[in-house]
Amino acid sequence: MGVKSFLVRKAIERQMKQVPAQQREVFMQMFEENPELFEKIAKEVQEKKKGGQDEMLATMSVMKKYQSEMQALVQKIQR
Repeated sequence: MGVKSFLVRKAIERQMKQVPAQQREVFMQMFEENPELFEKIAKEVQEKKKGGQDEMLATMSVMKKYQSEMQALVQKIQR
């Protein structure tokens, strides 16, 4: 694991401290499997926020856009 991956993992763990450990681990595996997807999601959320959209609304709309890709990642990890 590179330094960037380590730092991202720690940041995600800090942000998701209220999420059960098992769900956090699934999310981390998803991130490690396809970090580019999560970078795209984060970038699009930030763009929507800069456009004046509420953070929760921006996140929900972007996540909905990438829902099928997220589901495919979950299925890939659970195999």
